[in-house]
Amino acid sequence: MAEAAQAGVIGIEDFLKVDVRVGTIVEAHPFPEARKPAYKLTIDFGSQIGVKRSSAQITEHYKLEELVGRQVAGVVNLPPRRIGPFMSEVLTLGFPDAQGAVVLVTPGTAVPNGARLF
Repeated sequence: MAEAAQAGVIGIEDFLKVDVRVGTIVEAHPFPEARKPAYKLTIDFGSQIGVKRSSAQITEHYKLEELVGRQVAGVVNLPPRRIGPFMSEVLTLGFPDAQGAVVLVTPGTAVPNGARLF
């Protein structure tokens, strides 16, 4: 897989506009209507943000039964996006492996749901 080009330089003000929070997956379901293999996730981002839904193309590395209880990072201040019949409210973050399959961004140690990346 070709590496993505480095993005241009931004100021700290631009970085701070992106609200990346940690949440715990509380439900994971198949998403057979998606064009590419994906799951429908329900993620608890704590009392300030609440419970949000996300579509995630993570079927290559993760089985449904191992996702519930896993903490993940997500962008919580993007507008909702309709993906087929599903409304995705957050962007669950990941990195591509050598073959382009998504590997979730997760904290190395448990942190409170809703904690903000800085």
